[in-house]
Amino acid sequence: MMNSSAPSYLAYQILAGFDKHFRLFMRISRGAKENFIQQDWVQANNNQVKRIKLYSQQVSLQTQKLIEQLDQPVISTDLWRDTKKAYSKLLEGHPQAEVAETFFNSVFSRLFRHRGLDEQHLFLHTKVRKRPPFQPEKLSKYRFFGNDPTTALSELINPRRFQRPFADLEQDLALVWQRLEPIVSANQYNRVELLNCVFYRNKGAYLVGRLIGPRGFAPLLLPIRHSDNGLYIDAVLSNQDDLSVVFSFTRAYFMVNTDHPGMLVSYLKQLMPRKTWAELYSALGLQKHGKTEFYRSFLHHLDHSDDKFDVAPGIKGMVMSVFTLPSLPMVFKIIKDEFAPPKEVTKEDVKSKYDLVKQHDRVGRMADTQEFSNFVFPRERFSQALIDELLKVASQEIELTDTHIIIHHLYAERRMVPLNMYLDGATQEQIDHAIYEYGLAIKQLASVNIFPGDMLFKNFGLTRHNRVVFYDYDEISYMTECNFRTIPKAQTLEQEMAAEPWFSIGPNDVFPEEFGHFLLARPSIRQAFLPHHQDLLTAEYWQQIKDNVAAEKIPDVYPYRRDCRLR
Repeated sequence: MMNSSAPSYLAYQILAGFDKHFRLFMRISRGAKENFIQQDWVQANNNQVKRIKLYSQQVSLQTQKLIEQLDQPVISTDLWRDTKKAYSKLLEGHPQAEVAETFFNSVFSRLFRHRGLDEQHLFLHTKVRKRPPFQPEKLSKYRFFGNDPTTALSELINPRRFQRPFADLEQDLALVWQRLEPIVSANQYNRVELLNCVFYRNKGAYLVGRLIGPRGFAPLLLPIRHSDNGLYIDAVLSNQDDLSVVFSFTRAYFMVNTDHPGMLVSYLKQLMPRKTWAELYSALGLQKHGKTEFYRSFLHHLDHSDDKFDVAPGIKGMVMSVFTLPSLPMVFKIIKDEFAPPKEVTKEDVKSKYDLVKQHDRVGRMADTQEFSNFVFPRERFSQALIDELLKVASQEIELTDTHIIIHHLYAERRMVPLNMYLDGATQEQIDHAIYEYGLAIKQLASVNIFPGDMLFKNFGLTRHNRVVFYDYDEISYMTECNFRTIPKAQTLEQEMAAEPWFSIGPNDVFPEEFGHFLLARPSIRQAFLPHHQDLLTAEYWQQIKDNVAAEKIPDVYPYRRDCRLR
């Protein structure tokens, strides 16, 4: 009988734990098809949360098994170096090898409470020899357009797989070809390719593929949605930027049935080369491996750059200290030791808010984050001003050595242009667009039960696609927890002249008509805001959205431009 503490046995046990996790992960992912067919959007959202929580649950179960096997686990370099080597051997030919490495890292980190995190014990650098290859023939089918392009498209779409008829597929295909024909002719594309798997999210099913010709290819995405009369193709997307927005870090993760996630990510990387490996793995719901990919790319970037981390530009937050590396499009956020009044939240409150965002439908309006423990930075890369700032406001989270700075808890997030800074230097046309986006972001968040709380412009940012995104989460709450009120009319002169409110205010009371006082002081911003979003200044609007949320009315949010739609 094999020794339960032998490296080979430990490796086998950890891989068995990963395989169980991935089976459960795929079982939930496959359920998205039935949710789509039945239009069970509430269950679809519940399954998103269930799948996100699954990883931590399975890591905890595996960690507990190892604790029982090892009696009193200690970080023995020889034992874990050999266990890692045995695990690498088991991963040869494994269809999810790179994701399984991350599971090993997570189990080790949980077992030893984020101590001993180095290359001897962990897969800080992958042992998988190379990226999964780009092999479209294993993932997709193609058809030549020939003289009947709509038939070629129909064969690839395979409408019967959705188990609900299309309202008018012939008309849909004619409209699709009307959009594609100029692109196909201009670029000499002669065939169309679609992945076999369907990407499900929210109320949509997405077919992803390519237009291909002798001179290259273009991405293709066809969203399918429900109407009262049946299914229909809603839009045609055929450029990298449009696909990138659909796969954005500001959206919920896709549900996809695939046993070869790495191969699928390699395919997506061809379509969206500006997307990082981390973003693409995360988009498939493999956000923990996305975190691994981010960390590896971070280490690689440090080795190939020499600029210094410094305090992020913009207004300093009351809850978070934020810093950045100019050459890296990310920010790092640390919760401060103490919060100045009027903030009344605790560190645990802030963490719970970020966890809420991770699990919630972000509708393209909240940035995803990666959470890290004991993140190690080279001290020589920090400016002295940043070191002084962190020691001043977050000393409980900082550990300094001669060569390193260890931050016990932080969040990494995509860097954006703070909206307040953007507006300060914007033309009226740019202000009009940004403020329209700002109001739309608030409305879309409200529709999925998120009240931002602090709606100052400094808490929003612009992405490279000029979309406005909310990124300050310490004051968010559920819409259903808020009490939206109209300010009562004063009945006496004393009430009208009172310096303080003369009426009672509950802890969850919100008075939307006050928003204009601190948001719309600048005429140029007021001019941009009122034609589109004046309803945000009324309690009636907010109460109606709250009622819709309570009635489980799931909104229609389209992750692509209006002019991409066919109707």
